[in-house]
Amino acid sequence: MHPKLISIGSFYIPTYGVLVALGFLAGLWMTMRLARRTGVNPERAMRLAIYCAIAGVVGAKLLSFVLDFGYYSLHPSEMFSLSTLQAGGVFSGGLILAVFVAWYYTHKHKMRGLKTADAFAPGVALGHAIGRLGCFSAGCCFGVLCDKPWAVTFTNPFVHRMFDTPIYVPLHPTQLYEAFAEAVIFVVLLLQFRKAHKPGWAIGWYLVLYSVARFWIELYWAHEQALIGPFSATQWIALAMLGAGIWLVARARGEDRVTAPAAR
Repeated sequence: MHPKLISIGSFYIPTYGVLVALGFLAGLWMTMRLARRTGVNPERAMRLAIYCAIAGVVGAKLLSFVLDFGYYSLHPSEMFSLSTLQAGGVFSGGLILAVFVAWYYTHKHKMRGLKTADAFAPGVALGHAIGRLGCFSAGCCFGVLCDKPWAVTFTNPFVHRMFDTPIYVPLHPTQLYEAFAEAVIFVVLLLQFRKAHKPGWAIGWYLVLYSVARFWIELYWAHEQALIGPFSATQWIALAMLGAGIWLVARARGEDRVTAPAAR
């Protein structure tokens, strides 16, 4: 809960921005390691990581605008406000646009798409875990009221001014929920990555695990997304990601069965 890492007069370095940058660098480092191990061209993987990072930022903001269209249509100037620019946006929107960019790039350069995606999956989880710590420091992406022992209370007036975050009231630490979930996903994928697997296995499991976590965390997120049937738009996206992940995992397992030697 320290939105300003360094503050000198009116100038300050936001903790959020520093942690997001560190998350990107950590994720890139991990991706480069796994790319070399799996035979993916490291130079092209690095370029792809940069393009996907840009797409992730843009996609997260765009989906945030779409889901909160009612608010931004009444307050269009808020789209370019400092608080909006510093907020993280909706991660699933960034992930979707990054996937499209990755598909185009790998297709253009004749890279094996699923194999490349597998090399990226643990790094994405690691980078996102660190980035969510930035959200917690900034006070954005906060949760609803909480009566549990692990509730957090923001007290910094700057956080309230920037993101309208409630202060002096206990809230669900949704930022930490997601950071913890992504850290666990990273560890699980990294441990399993050492075993032989078919293309699509790692990215498939990432989508399965993250979508389940995000669907659950969404129940405690403080926002005013309109429900579409029984779920919010973000939850529907999570369900779609879950379906895609299950399909990829099943596809990879199916290839294992096809290529496995016959029992004797």
